[in-house]
Amino acid sequence: MIRDTLLSALMSHAKGHIDKHIANVEVYLENPAGIGEHSDVHEAIEHEIEQIAKYDDHLEMIQKYFLKETE
Repeated sequence: MIRDTLLSALMSHAKGHIDKHIANVEVYLENPAGIGEHSDVHEAIEHEIEQIAKYDDHLEMIQKYFLKETE
């Protein structure tokens, strides 16, 4: 039971970060001039995509190594 709870929490954490970074990319794409602290919008989007990839890798590793199908 604790195992499932911990794995679920890890997956929720990763999915939350993915959603956050996707939202940031959408903001940059829709209104790049409105983001004052980022003069290089391309670089900011690239950073967000790297973060999405990082958390997507976390999900993939959890699924691959810890959520094996029961036979």
